[in-house]
Amino acid sequence: MKRIFLIIAIVLGVSLNAQQTPAPPQSEQIAILGATAHIGNGEVIENCTIIFKDGKITAIGADLMAPTIGTMINAEGKHVYPGFIAPSKSLGLVEVDAVRASDDQDEIGEMIPHVRSLIAYNAESKVVESMRPNGVLIGQVTPQGGTISGTSSIVQFDAWNWEDAALKADDGIHMNWPNFFRRGRWWAGEERGYVPNKDYGKEMDNIKMFFQNSIAYGKTNENQKNLPFAAMQGLFDGSQRLYIHADGEKEITDAVTLTKQLGVKNVVVVGGYRANKIVDLLKEYNVPVLVERTHSLPQHEDDDYDHTYKLPKILVDAGLLVGLQNENAANFQVRNLAFYAGQTVAQGLDKETALQLITGNTAKILGIDDMYGTLEEGKSATLFISKGDALDMRTNQLSKAYIDGRDVSLETHQTELWKRYMGKYEREKEGQ
Repeated sequence: MKRIFLIIAIVLGVSLNAQQTPAPPQSEQIAILGATAHIGNGEVIENCTIIFKDGKITAIGADLMAPTIGTMINAEGKHVYPGFIAPSKSLGLVEVDAVRASDDQDEIGEMIPHVRSLIAYNAESKVVESMRPNGVLIGQVTPQGGTISGTSSIVQFDAWNWEDAALKADDGIHMNWPNFFRRGRWWAGEERGYVPNKDYGKEMDNIKMFFQNSIAYGKTNENQKNLPFAAMQGLFDGSQRLYIHADGEKEITDAVTLTKQLGVKNVVVVGGYRANKIVDLLKEYNVPVLVERTHSLPQHEDDDYDHTYKLPKILVDAGLLVGLQNENAANFQVRNLAFYAGQTVAQGLDKETALQLITGNTAKILGIDDMYGTLEEGKSATLFISKGDALDMRTNQLSKAYIDGRDVSLETHQTELWKRYMGKYEREKEGQ
């Protein structure tokens, strides 16, 4: 009984300490003057003026006349960026890992494409709130577990509820491709290290059969609806993307080849640790890669020590469409997305190309580039002002952030604690 009360207290503590009140709709025209604008497509505009109204950019350029109405923001010496986009992450689906009642990232079942992550999204998550001060304003809420985990949706990070948060509902289906090699179960008498997965062929056959049954279902007029098969139809008409989570060379090859043969229109590889080995195949099928974060260790003993650091540049140089994601780390670490992109600069990418990995490129991969990912006339005013280089953790200090033109709060639990203890140390300096 005490345990039950403890869990209830923890959950209530999480829910009662809600995030900042979402910003109201933009009410007047806003102009940012004199900034260095990083467009998100490789272009930089010095001494730029950006004007937005009703949530959309109405003018952007270096030779614009300053408007005479609305709010003027002097941003001389500062930098403006499009809001960063965090793909393939369970943000808002789990708040406290140890509290099961706050964890909705993984449902029971192996093939559950009809399970929608969006309706479980917690818009008042403190973890989600902590993304904004680093410029991460948009994310793809992604389910976990099983072979086909469910359906993801794309949300903005300042909302009352999941309905308000949704930018693109049910954008794609996520599938975890089986591993050709797995770690040996030494306690069961198997060899230590990586050993062949004896069930790999069977697992592939199960995936193929599920896709074939989904195709057959789409050609019938059955009165009784099959929810999993019905949820797959968007993959074959191009309205949804198939996100294949795979790392190995063989796994990626098998996954892309099979799903393309089965008629899936849009395929995205998530992870892609060995994608550099099969660039020609990925280019042939026009498959982009959401590559794992750079701040991670090599997966195998004989890999280059800096493989994860240089992989994005290798794939970009090979001509692939590349974005960065943070799937295999804790949700709170997504706030470091910009610094993962900054790491690629040390490996030879120029800063604007590195910026595209978390803005324009990711927007294209997710299918939201018509409104988000770059600073262009007619697109959403989802952007932020930084005092310095947003890819450098020392200088990325936000003074303003806007989502669809709304002036969103940059206050979080972390900033409250920072102010609290800075006050403590200031008093100590003064001898109080």
